Amino acid sequence: MLQLRDKNIADEIIKKIKAIGLKLKIMHVCGTHQDTIVRHGLDVLLRNIGIEVIQGPGCPVCVTTTLEIQKAIELARNGVTIATFGDMLRVPAAGTSLQQIRAEGGDVRVVYSIDDAVKLAEKKEVVFLGVGFETTAPSTAVTLLNTPHNFSVLSFHRYIPPALDALLGMGEIKIDGIICPGHVSTIIGVEPYKPISAKYKIPQVIAGFEPLDILMAVYMIAKQIEEGRHEVENEYIRVVKPEGNLKAKEVLQKVFRPGDAKWRGFPNIPQSKMLIREKYEEYDAEKKYEDILETIEEAPEPKGCRCGEVLRGLIYPQECPLFAKVCKPSNPVGPCMVSIEGACNIEYRYKDD
Repeated sequence: MLQLRDKNIADEIIKKIKAIGLKLKIMHVCGTHQDTIVRHGLDVLLRNIGIEVIQGPGCPVCVTTTLEIQKAIELARNGVTIATFGDMLRVPAAGTSLQQIRAEGGDVRVVYSIDDAVKLAEKKEVVFLGVGFETTAPSTAVTLLNTPHNFSVLSFHRYIPPALDALLGMGEIKIDGIICPGHVSTIIGVEPYKPISAKYKIPQVIAGFEPLDILMAVYMIAKQIEEGRHEVENEYIRVVKPEGNLKAKEVLQKVFRPGDAKWRGFPNIPQSKMLIREKYEEYDAEKKYEDILETIEEAPEPKGCRCGEVLRGLIYPQECPLFAKVCKPSNPVGPCMVSIEGACNIEYRYKDD
């Protein structure tokens, strides 16, 4: 691991990027990438040589909509046991949160894996909040294939490539290259990104999570642009195979089908959400509790919160008027300050370093 944080190698990569002499704006879509970039000061280092790196919709908790969170809250209010990962607990929605509902007596449980939720379902009916991209969705799919008892899922799982397509298609921001997420790419491989590069003539590089991974990805993007190429390249070859994880993709295909859905800060994105197939609808909490959920109307976003613009790469967290004033990890106004993968939370944690 030490060789992936070698300062001398980093200096050499920086020299090579600088020698190309391009001013670029590069987007990545991964909270772990953002943590590496900000924690190690790569954002400042690269900005000094004309390279701007921004985070897009790479935080699964952040892109989950207010309406989806309201559904979980409403089930908890109606006596249903909700099992969720910790980040979702504190996301505000309609003036409350799952944490607040738990304080008021709702049965909201924090679990560390979906297996914990299945164990809980041995004693009572449980709804698990399926949050995450292609990385975490296979564990949800495998669980449903094993026909659990007293168990259903509110699927908030999403596909990353359609979001990249939508973001570029909106044309709000000029992006010269994309650093693709390593975790997601471990599952889906290289192929799903290729239509995006072909359609928008934009280079993409799949990258790992160490500082040298990020710097190499930036260099590879700059090199492609210098040479007039727009391809999908894989920097993270030590983990990501071209074909991805075939078994994981197979279980995703069996259990989920793509459906249109809103993402926080985005309009409807075609084929971007993982919907549970009809064959497994007995585990689909949307259908199981349809009578409770069908009347919910989406509440407006908190006043002044610009999380949606952060997720689209239009502003930096510190440009939000609430950042580090009203909105802090101890008192989050929006999900970008709640999740450890959120740009606002990351910026807040490292802003004085």
